[in-house]
Amino acid sequence: MKLYIIEDEVLILEHLIQVVQKIPYIQLVGTSASVAKSALEIPVLKPDMVLADIRLKDGDSFQLFDKIGVEDFQLIFLTAYDQYAIQALNMGAFGYLLKPIDEIELTNLLNKCFHHREQETANQQQLAIAKEQYLTHGVSSIKRIALKSMEFIEIVPIEDIVYCKSDKGYTSFFLKNKREIVVSKGLKEYEIILTAHGFLRCHQSYMVNFMYVSKYYKEGYLILLEKENIPVSARKKEEVMRYLDNIA
Repeated sequence: MKLYIIEDEVLILEHLIQVVQKIPYIQLVGTSASVAKSALEIPVLKPDMVLADIRLKDGDSFQLFDKIGVEDFQLIFLTAYDQYAIQALNMGAFGYLLKPIDEIELTNLLNKCFHHREQETANQQQLAIAKEQYLTHGVSSIKRIALKSMEFIEIVPIEDIVYCKSDKGYTSFFLKNKREIVVSKGLKEYEIILTAHGFLRCHQSYMVNFMYVSKYYKEGYLILLEKENIPVSARKKEEVMRYLDNIA
């Protein structure tokens, strides 16, 4: 598992390196003391996991991850300020550790992250198969999906779902009749089955049914038939173009 560390305090960085070098399945691929350098190196080095201090000399790492996204790696924040905890976890961080960093706590969290990443890899392989199935053969034979809200379970035709939006462990399904169904599960729970029906995760928080896409603006957003504006992350632009080519 490839690891990248963002830390501008030399002694803390040295301690982190000593800890991770004891773990046989971790390969340290880079370190940085700044937002600017991290923004350049992370997309190139493609780590599986990032340990990131929050407050750096040239900004904070929340700005960094807003820019480059966190879809492709597990993220653990490190900081001396516990007021950042909620913001860190809402961004999608796998974990959060307060300084001074305890070696046992860090090692345990890295172990959990490794096993979680292994499952993520298996899920991504399933998603890749589902995408190729859709692009090659069209939609799956499954036609409906069960959405479990707080009050009821509703059986919904998949073709009626326009897009989905995730937020803090909940997913909102927006239907073509203007209805919204909110379920207490994350978007990942539905990603594989929806991908087989021409949906694409175009952003960390959004999944879109391409049957309802009207326009794509290359600066990074989709316009749907009902004029909804859906963001496209930089990492998903190539996949969006693949789906648009398939429609054509």
